[in-house]
Amino acid sequence: MSSRAATEPLHVYEISDFKFHNGSTLPKLKLAYKILNPHNSKIAVVHTCFKGRLDTTLTHADGALKNHKIILIALLGNGESSSPSNTPNFPAQIEYMDCVSAQHSLLTTELGIKEVDVMLGFSMGGQMTYHWATSYPDFVKHAVIVCSSAKTSRHNYQFLEGPKAALQSAASPERGIRAFGKAYSAWLTSAEWFDEERYQEMGFQHLRDWDDVTTIQGYEGWTGDDLLAMLGMWQRGDVGRCTESRTEEDALKSIKAKVLLMPCATDQYFRPYVSEREVTRLSSGSLEIMPSIWGHIAGGGANAKDVEWMDHKIKLFLRGLA
Repeated sequence: MSSRAATEPLHVYEISDFKFHNGSTLPKLKLAYKILNPHNSKIAVVHTCFKGRLDTTLTHADGALKNHKIILIALLGNGESSSPSNTPNFPAQIEYMDCVSAQHSLLTTELGIKEVDVMLGFSMGGQMTYHWATSYPDFVKHAVIVCSSAKTSRHNYQFLEGPKAALQSAASPERGIRAFGKAYSAWLTSAEWFDEERYQEMGFQHLRDWDDVTTIQGYEGWTGDDLLAMLGMWQRGDVGRCTESRTEEDALKSIKAKVLLMPCATDQYFRPYVSEREVTRLSSGSLEIMPSIWGHIAGGGANAKDVEWMDHKIKLFLRGLA
């Protein structure tokens, strides 16, 4: 995973009297972001994912996007941008459209950007990219969507109900966070990954060691309210809501950007067959299925082999060779 973001300064953009999709307002909304490769002219935008921070996000800043100025933006609800944990009266329900609206103001009003050469996102970041390309079809030239979908499936929605219930039913906030992590953990990778003890490649000798880090340390600094706000946004994800017809198919057809879809073959909740269906509805789409047993987290940079594979595919895509 790229560590470049950790060395770059944090920027915060403030928006006064921000109006959310549900009609509620905040006197001041904040977007946290970083700029990588600042001296380049071509613009790339990279989004954080669910439970993702700016400094843990795979950016390809030293690979496929090394010739781009990268604007790395934290999603609303992630604890860095405005969230229930850091903003009084922050709404419990937020939408991708809220993130797009705030980010559009950042990119155009604050940074003076008129066009984004490539927008990239993994998981919820991929859904953000889809919502961006649908909402502003002339603004994004290339979209790279990793382990994600244009609309959250019923299966994906129901999977999230498990960790959600574990969090909400716990006797204390601390137990709730632990229960959330436990309920989520087996979905991160794949059955094959567990069978082959691939956690050892991450430096863990035993499964219990991986479990302790994944379900306890991995949630340090997170609050239940932030997790629930982001989870709800994920569950309601649907690019059809960005169009007048309110259908996923019409939304996909409206996208003008060249789109690269990169699902993982063993992802348990953003399934590859969904990407196979979506690519047929895009006017300029290509599909590359990651041949990995690392499941969903393959797309987030969990192991070097998959990062190298993705980086190569993105380079080909941006050169017009994919």
